[in-house]
Amino acid sequence: MQFAIEANALKSQIEDRKPQILEWEVLPPEEKRRRQGLEPLFKWLSLIMDEFIRVPGTKFKFGLDPLIGLLPGLGDTSSALVSAFALIQAARLGVPKILLARMSLNILINELIGIVPVVGDAFSFWFKSNARNYRIIQGHIATPGGVSRRSDWVFVIAVLVLLFGIVCCGLVVSFLLLREIGKLLAGGH
Repeated sequence: MQFAIEANALKSQIEDRKPQILEWEVLPPEEKRRRQGLEPLFKWLSLIMDEFIRVPGTKFKFGLDPLIGLLPGLGDTSSALVSAFALIQAARLGVPKILLARMSLNILINELIGIVPVVGDAFSFWFKSNARNYRIIQGHIATPGGVSRRSDWVFVIAVLVLLFGIVCCGLVVSFLLLREIGKLLAGGH
């Protein structure tokens, strides 16, 4: 009888004791954290610059990029500079060179066509370079990749110099066009 009481007491102690569950927190490797650090920036840019406003009754969205682009000269320049800032952050956080090239190409296409009055503004409603770059970053986060090297920085600087040159040319062309339009409206020579 004594044995049965002790066995029951031991059994109730075992049943009363809840199993201790250890929860482990798996920290992502440094590479993954760096990659994920880019997503909020590019998501925000994509939303604000390319998908901020939805046309009622449609699935079509546009952002501030085409609206800012309506400002002669300064609009396309400011949009390109915002996108270039994001490109610098991507290079700083180790995005591979080929992805930087694709992202740069999106910015350059948007800027080059954006220089053309009316056509460029209409193109900006459709092309959405920041949304394209966000999709590139999402793909980069989802798949393993390389680490940035000195050659990546040289590449990014060269692309930024080219981008800056295109922006400057766009400004010059825009101001010359505005000056000529002003002369025509004033009836002067």
